[in-house]
Amino acid sequence: MSKRAQPTVRKRRLAATLRSLRDQAGVSPEQVMEELDWSRSKVSKVETANMGVSVSDVRVLCELYGADYKITEWLVKTARDAKRRGWWASYNDAMPSIFEDYVELESEATCAHYFEIDLIPGLLQTADYAVALMETTSPEAAKETTRARAELRMRRQERLLSGEMSLWAIIDESALLRGTGTAETRSGQIRRLLDAMDLQNVVLQILPLRAGSHPASGSPFGQLHFPEPIPSVVFVDNVAGSLYIEEPDEVARFSTAFDHLRATAVDARESRKLLTAALKAVDAER
Repeated sequence: MSKRAQPTVRKRRLAATLRSLRDQAGVSPEQVMEELDWSRSKVSKVETANMGVSVSDVRVLCELYGADYKITEWLVKTARDAKRRGWWASYNDAMPSIFEDYVELESEATCAHYFEIDLIPGLLQTADYAVALMETTSPEAAKETTRARAELRMRRQERLLSGEMSLWAIIDESALLRGTGTAETRSGQIRRLLDAMDLQNVVLQILPLRAGSHPASGSPFGQLHFPEPIPSVVFVDNVAGSLYIEEPDEVARFSTAFDHLRATAVDARESRKLLTAALKAVDAER
């Protein structure tokens, strides 16, 4: 049995996008009722994710709203996938519901932006590093749970490695210096970052300690981007859980902060130098 009864992220974003497209097109609920022979109640339930919508109806609605091919196909895929269990469902017992929302969002994203201060972004972690980190952040978890969570993290990386999504990660230099796991674990993790820099769909920058303070000081965050006009979502992790930010004005502040970070962090050549220096220092400990 599912541990959550509310509509899935896919259904909520499908509903919100259809409602947004209708508003932008200036189409009234009455026009939808007439076009699809729906009741007012059904229009409302579909736009609030309290009722599913068929693929054929999504196509009719997109045509009525004048949506372009790209957004139409994305919505059709979302409507089709919303009826299926995601691959991550098999890990339900190992993760909290709020993180299930994140994994579902990430599975639809075309691009992810990360800024991390004292750890490596999940999409770039090795399994050993992930386990070492989880054993510290969730020491009460059973070993089986920790292993399942680490496996889930590796599964999440498949879309990145296949080129289905892109990643721009900015990592504070302090994350390279922090002693997470053994020297062997840290060495393997830094090598993983160096390998990731060779991927065409990954941009990795290091924010050196000498850079000083910046607009995102003390505030690591991630931002998931979707096909236009689907708005991006910002997420912030903390000890109590995760916070999702979707208000346009607030999301824009994070976008501006990330742009500043991109300009402040060193370029690929200098980032590789810092990673290589950190690797040499770690290997000297082994």
